[in-house]
Amino acid sequence: QVQVVESGGGSVQEGGSLRLSCVASGPATSRNCMGWFRQAPGKEREGVAFIYTGRGSTNYATSVKGRFTISQDNAKNTVYLQMNSPKPEDTAMYYCTATPDFRCTNMGGLTARAYNYWGQGTQVTVSS
Repeated sequence: QVQVVESGGGSVQEGGSLRLSCVASGPATSRNCMGWFRQAPGKEREGVAFIYTGRGSTNYATSVKGRFTISQDNAKNTVYLQMNSPKPEDTAMYYCTATPDFRCTNMGGLTARAYNYWGQGTQVTVSS
């Protein structure tokens, strides 16, 4: 059974930086892809960034490309989301997620339905 636990959320000024962490446990083959979704009040859940843990390849939403970076530390079973130059529209609950499917960095990526394991979420609030 895979578990993922997020941390690192909080309040940040526009243009600042924040790093989210996600520690995973359970079989590595059950978390071939890991990543982050976010959901703001009144909005649909949105995929943010994903990593194929076996190769380190990544995939980003257009809205965060060039500002956010997803990375991993395999020794710590941890995935990070470095958020640089955040904007108020990045304000949302951020969820870490994992799936045994390895196609998250293919064209189009994977929908939320493909992800089996979800964390409780960590709130990110960006003020202008």
